[in-house]
Amino acid sequence: MLANYTLSLSIWVPILAGLLVLAAGNDSRASMTRWLALLGGIAGFLVTLPLYFQFNIAEGGFQFQEATYWIPAFQIYYHLGVDGISVPLILLTSFTTVICIIASWEVIKKSIAQYMACFLIMSGLMIGVFSALDSILYYVFWESMLIPMFLVIGKWGGQNRVYATIKFFLYTLLGSLLMLVAFIYLFHKTGSFNIVKYHDVVLPLNVQIFIFIAFFMAFAVKIPMWPLHTWLPDAHVEAPTAGSVVLAAVMLKLGGYSFLRFAMPIAPDASHYLSGYMIALSLIAILYIALVALVQKDMKKLIAYSSISHMGFVTLGFFLFSQLGLEGAIVQMISHGFISAAMFLCVGVLYDRMHSREIASYGGVANTMPVFAAFAVFFAMANSGLPGTSGFVGEFMVILASVEYDFWVAFIAATTLIFGASYTLWMVKRVFYGEAANKKVAALKDLTRREFAMLGVLAALTLGIGVYPQVITGMTQATSERFLNHMTTSKLPSVGM
Repeated sequence: MLANYTLSLSIWVPILAGLLVLAAGNDSRASMTRWLALLGGIAGFLVTLPLYFQFNIAEGGFQFQEATYWIPAFQIYYHLGVDGISVPLILLTSFTTVICIIASWEVIKKSIAQYMACFLIMSGLMIGVFSALDSILYYVFWESMLIPMFLVIGKWGGQNRVYATIKFFLYTLLGSLLMLVAFIYLFHKTGSFNIVKYHDVVLPLNVQIFIFIAFFMAFAVKIPMWPLHTWLPDAHVEAPTAGSVVLAAVMLKLGGYSFLRFAMPIAPDASHYLSGYMIALSLIAILYIALVALVQKDMKKLIAYSSISHMGFVTLGFFLFSQLGLEGAIVQMISHGFISAAMFLCVGVLYDRMHSREIASYGGVANTMPVFAAFAVFFAMANSGLPGTSGFVGEFMVILASVEYDFWVAFIAATTLIFGASYTLWMVKRVFYGEAANKKVAALKDLTRREFAMLGVLAALTLGIGVYPQVITGMTQATSERFLNHMTTSKLPSVGM
């Protein structure tokens, strides 16, 4: 019976767990609060596992569907469903939530219940975005997830957290308002808020272009694409470690996922028409932002700019309109989720001990923290696209698809392998190698068991996907084929219409 409600459980178990932590937890019972949050996170992860193990990989359509009236007067449904693109992202979300709770175990000492509850509730809301098949339900989840992240950065962030929080909120909110306008227009054309019906609506090219631009403003901010990226480095620098983890690992993927769910299938002809511009913006992100990362002095800022550059491969893969490019982009989203989360956790490990993110404050960390240094260098190499790691697979697939599209597009995209190695190894050399830079570095202690377990699991996943990407591509293949078939069928009305 519960199998019929797997998606509802995936959404509401972490949300209810978060509310329970809020109700029962407090700072005077810190240990109980942390364990209650961890149990809630693990429960939220376990209820998403049937989505993977019971998913029919041969079917490209939506599965695990649930539908019931929510607001009958406006034809708004509580309608859920997932395909081969949604499921890996939902699993990434529920897994990352557990990691965030473990990462915050000893770091957060005040308002523990509120902090942990924010991550649990945010997890359920983001899973709601990945599974909603009613556009208003999707919009409610999309906007609601901003609230817990707003609180995480605004309350537990750094010195400039208010500026970063307001900038994050305004950028994402303003883009979303145009998306709502697009939903209302599509409702008047179809008489429904059903996303699947939107995919079949026939629109003239000029209307498709306006629809695409409305969605672009919402999703490009979230990815973020150049030049709408400036909120992300500020948000990362001011966010606590776990906030940066969930922001990089999951929240950026919401924009990429939404391009595949809305902008491209609803406006396929406009997507083809504007693909050159999208590829150009993606290449600027890959190349220019990588150069910006080279001059960063703050480790978090460097990794934040690195994220923007790597996410450029996602949009590039989408707009090549090839099976290889699309599947490579999806692998890149999942891979980036693990690697970026691990790199922000590594910065958090150092910050908890030294209370500095400046590269100049470090040097010779490998002398006093050899186990940690081994993990950090591994993740840095994965971030550079080392073969055998997940960081290589997605980018390589997109580059191969780019070669089929245009040699010079592939050439520019491939420069990330050079610049990515440059800024990453530049940071590694100055932070980990050489003699201990100062007394604080000389006094550092290596990983605790909690930190080792956290980084060990992420390392295993990064290596596992790098060696056997079929775990992801096997699930996405039928869905990506169906998506591309839809994109090749013109949605322009005939002359007589």
